[in-house]
Amino acid sequence: MWMEMLAELVGTMILIIFGAGVVAGNVLKKTKSENMGWVGISFGWGFGVALGVYVSGTVSEGHLNPAVTLGFAAIGEFPWTKVLPYIIGQIAGAFLGAVTVYLHYLPHWKATEDPGAKLNTFATDPAIRHYPSNVISEAIGTAILLFGLLAIGANTFTEGLNPMIVGVLIIAIGLSLGGPTGYAINPARDLGPRLAHFLLPIHGKGTSDWKYAWVPIVGPIAGGVVGSFLYVWLLG
Repeated sequence: MWMEMLAELVGTMILIIFGAGVVAGNVLKKTKSENMGWVGISFGWGFGVALGVYVSGTVSEGHLNPAVTLGFAAIGEFPWTKVLPYIIGQIAGAFLGAVTVYLHYLPHWKATEDPGAKLNTFATDPAIRHYPSNVISEAIGTAILLFGLLAIGANTFTEGLNPMIVGVLIIAIGLSLGGPTGYAINPARDLGPRLAHFLLPIHGKGTSDWKYAWVPIVGPIAGGVVGSFLYVWLLG
């Protein structure tokens, strides 16, 4: 169990290093990749997920996401006894990944005046703040994620290709459904880095926006369970 928990920690850390890293390169001032745009961010997150799964998948199956762990457990595809250790590993890994990104872009925090841009490197916020709609958007995105993961698992690919197909799924969700909320679709991906933003000595960082923090937790968990059951009902 400890090795599986560690694998989830390391895999999620890798995910956040690439994911939060591509956001930082896009929104922080005086980076070489400033203003690369949403397409670049979506691809960065997709590749981050794929590489995180490659790192952890042979040990823990590479969930990297409490919504995935809970969704699989809800339909009997994962033991409930492992749920809490996996989630602890995922949140801890996300936190450490965010700290790594902070250190990597260290001089750029002071060069960036906008506190919202700094928070966006770590955590999500909506384009239009309307909590019911925001929760629905996160739930739909995560339902598609779980439905897609189960469908990918039901198909046979060349050995070692599955994580890249999962990465393509993440890119597709980001490009098509990510606009309203920034598509957390992963409670650990948002909570761990948001906690890092709260604790780190980031120059002029402003608020960590805890009043929104429940949305990328509740929405993805609900959506993950719904998406898993939909797959079982329709195709299982």
